[in-house]
Amino acid sequence: MSRHLSRSLLAIGLATALPAFAQSHDAHAGHDMAALAQAPVDHSKMDHSKMDHSKMDHGEMDHSQMDHTTMDHSAMGHDMSMPAPSEPREPIPVPTDADRAAAFPPIDHGAMQHAPEINSLLLIDRLEHWDGRNGNGQAWEATGWIGGNINRLWLRSDGERSGSRTESSSLEALYGRSVSPWWDVLVGVRQDFRPADSRTWAALGIQGLAPYKFESSATLYLGSGGQVLAKAEVEYEVLLTNRLILQPVVEATLAAKDEPEYGIGRGLNKVETGLRLRYEFSRRFAPYIGISHERSFGDAADAAGDHARDTRWVAGVRMWF
Repeated sequence: MSRHLSRSLLAIGLATALPAFAQSHDAHAGHDMAALAQAPVDHSKMDHSKMDHSKMDHGEMDHSQMDHTTMDHSAMGHDMSMPAPSEPREPIPVPTDADRAAAFPPIDHGAMQHAPEINSLLLIDRLEHWDGRNGNGQAWEATGWIGGNINRLWLRSDGERSGSRTESSSLEALYGRSVSPWWDVLVGVRQDFRPADSRTWAALGIQGLAPYKFESSATLYLGSGGQVLAKAEVEYEVLLTNRLILQPVVEATLAAKDEPEYGIGRGLNKVETGLRLRYEFSRRFAPYIGISHERSFGDAADAAGDHARDTRWVAGVRMWF
């Protein structure tokens, strides 16, 4: 009897204690889950490749509470390209009168410095010493002008000395008018001082820059006794570097009549070719070395005798002011 009574009392005690024990464990479980929910989660250590996101209900997620500024979109495999906004984030302010005045200040035209209407240039293209088969000597060729962009006065001179004696020299004074951006027409007079007696010529010609940058000139001279001379010259500059320049040149002279006393023969009189290499220490000053070959033809060659053909080594300087 006593054994049955003790078992009954034990059953009644367990029934009374079980609800309290279950309540205490439920409280602890709820406390642990709340703590877990509030604890930070390091998603970088989670293996997302094994998660099945297709079963997640994204419709119930509140994306408005997400901080997108901290997300690294470059690591996502999504195409996040967005169309460019049509309006600026900040509106452009409307220009005021003060802004316009600062951008377009009044101009004092009286204080502006304009280029002078009259300009000038003197170019000593060749000032050289030469040494050839028939001796040695000096030679020069110079050109100068003064005037504006359209109308100019041109001065040209060339000559040669040998054995301390002037063999030939001439001076031209020409009026030049620009007929295009690259060409001038010239008219004027030429005065020869050597060889033989002095002689005056009327001159008519053209000079300028031909296509492919060939410096060209052609002049017709009308002298006393019905003599007509034509002289043409073409030169080109090959820039080996910005300062080292190779200049080939070809010059030819023709005549309409024989004049042995002046060393002139009918037809092609003389052809001169040259090749000069200069180094420009500055644009205004350039020494050079080179080679020149002269040859006379026809009656002019007969009048020149041993000097009808000559090859010369030259050294000189080119400068302009």
